Amino acid sequence: MNETAVKRPVTPGVRLGHASFVWRPWMVLVTLLLAAAAFLVFCLSIGTGDFPIGLPQVIATLFGQGERVDEFVIMDLRLPRALAGLVVGIALGVSGAITQSIARNPLASPDVLGITGGASAVAVFLVTVSGGAAAAIVDSVGLSAAALAGGLGTGLLVYFLAWRRGIDGLRLILIGISVSAVTEAITIWLLVTADIRDVARAQAWLVGSLDDRSWGEVWVALWCALALMAVVSCVAFQLRPLHFGDEVAAGLGVRYSMVRAVLLLCAVLLAGVAVSAAGPVPFVALVAPQVAMRLSRYPTPPLVASGLVGALLLIGADLVARTALPVSLPVGVVTAAIGGPFLVYLLVRANLKK
Repeated sequence: MNETAVKRPVTPGVRLGHASFVWRPWMVLVTLLLAAAAFLVFCLSIGTGDFPIGLPQVIATLFGQGERVDEFVIMDLRLPRALAGLVVGIALGVSGAITQSIARNPLASPDVLGITGGASAVAVFLVTVSGGAAAAIVDSVGLSAAALAGGLGTGLLVYFLAWRRGIDGLRLILIGISVSAVTEAITIWLLVTADIRDVARAQAWLVGSLDDRSWGEVWVALWCALALMAVVSCVAFQLRPLHFGDEVAAGLGVRYSMVRAVLLLCAVLLAGVAVSAAGPVPFVALVAPQVAMRLSRYPTPPLVASGLVGALLLIGADLVARTALPVSLPVGVVTAAIGGPFLVYLLVRANLKK
């Protein structure tokens, strides 16, 4: 047998103390370029508005070197909106990458699995049902926290219904679609039977928007997302063996049930944090991991790159919704216009593979 015919290139590894990882230069380059692009769009979003501010002035103000008038416009008026878009985009991108990796299916995302639908149903219920327990819940924990609890409850329900001595990706998606249909029906029923003024408030929340974000909402979303990212970064190195199946993962010493449960819980909470901060922004969690996977030429959705693509998509869509259209629209309208055709592309591509 010809030795050169069977010899395959070996990806170099790097060891730093007790930690080791595989060195992938293309992945590092793509991640750095995505980070630079996300920062550029982030600054463009801040500088665009009724009082335009140039890119150098925006960057100087962010680093504490700007003029007082620019500092007021950026720090008090525009930065909360842009920062909310950054946090929500990263949370949705990482959440989508985790769910697609666990389900081993590109169609798995918090939108498809009913997580955002559960959060929306709870939020619409609290908005449209006035008085009694609903008002007490809104006054005590707030609408965003209640929506987060709704998303978490729906995610756990889907996980337990899909569990049959393990998680099968197709079964997880089918049950998620069923639960999503039920929550959507509940949401529609609540809207049909509610007062017209409450319906208007609920519809504004359901579209998904970054309008009128406050520093308080941004800080809550930011700290929750950072805490969940820290947990994900500690467990994510055991995610790779799960792609080869439960038996292989168990053979490599991975406690796959616990790892999968922790990561799925983090994905649900990240999606819940995003929904509670900006409403159910559709398709970002579905599109971002697939785009990141193709850019990085990696066989599975990369977490860091997926988060950066999610931020780039959400901030870019918000910028387009505010400036490129005749009227200003919520960011959810633009992401839906992008994500719908991309979902059709994934379905057609899956059929062609068969």
